[in-house]
Amino acid sequence: MTKHKIGTRDEWLAARLELLKAEKELTRRSDELARRRQELPWVRIDKTYRFETDEGSASLADLFRGRSQLLIYHFMFGPDYTAGCPSCSAIADGFDRSVVHLANHDVTLCAVSRAPLAKLDAYKRRMGWTFPWASSYGTDFNSDFNVSITEEQQREGAFEYNYQPSRQRPNVKAEAGGEGPAKFAAMTGTDLATYARERPGMSAFALEDTVVYHTYSTYARGLDGLWGMYQWLDRASRGRNETGLWWRRHDEYNKG
Repeated sequence: MTKHKIGTRDEWLAARLELLKAEKELTRRSDELARRRQELPWVRIDKTYRFETDEGSASLADLFRGRSQLLIYHFMFGPDYTAGCPSCSAIADGFDRSVVHLANHDVTLCAVSRAPLAKLDAYKRRMGWTFPWASSYGTDFNSDFNVSITEEQQREGAFEYNYQPSRQRPNVKAEAGGEGPAKFAAMTGTDLATYARERPGMSAFALEDTVVYHTYSTYARGLDGLWGMYQWLDRASRGRNETGLWWRRHDEYNKG
């Protein structure tokens, strides 16, 4: 027998209508937050960044691909990784079907990682993805946008993530949460310390009169809205129902 509360259809409908009020309020608040994001001041980017892409060496302006808006997903794939982060991979599974719609609305969606382009391309083929993915290997781009740290920063706990100073102590395993992150580190072919030097995030940019502006960035739980499977799970009868890091890359579920 289920332990969940059981009710009549009338009881369900009454509760659902109350929930609908809260959902509508959340939608209004979400719309307001979107408006406030768009009202943030833009920050001009004068620093020169070079990326390696399938089309060759590219500037940040080149990543716009002729459009006026650019969305970058900071994909956790460090130079020492042998495969991309499983969490970032789950998020990226939803990119391809959005790219074409965004492109036809003056927006380019692109992933950027520190791994060399050859590694990114090989993993991209394995995953069956086609969205643009650029390598920032050897540049300051990831560190400037607070999604990569050095070994020294990691040892000293001297870095910022999600607009807060790090609270990470030298005991990386304890601070990162134990077996879950260690499992993901192994899935990327690294140890936990190496894995933890990369962080997920997304950043938005605008291009006007050949000048690139940084307009928005978000990290950590701020990425939840981009994670398609969680939007579905939040509407399922048992919700996220998580006891650990359960997800895998989409080609690994039947491998035991």
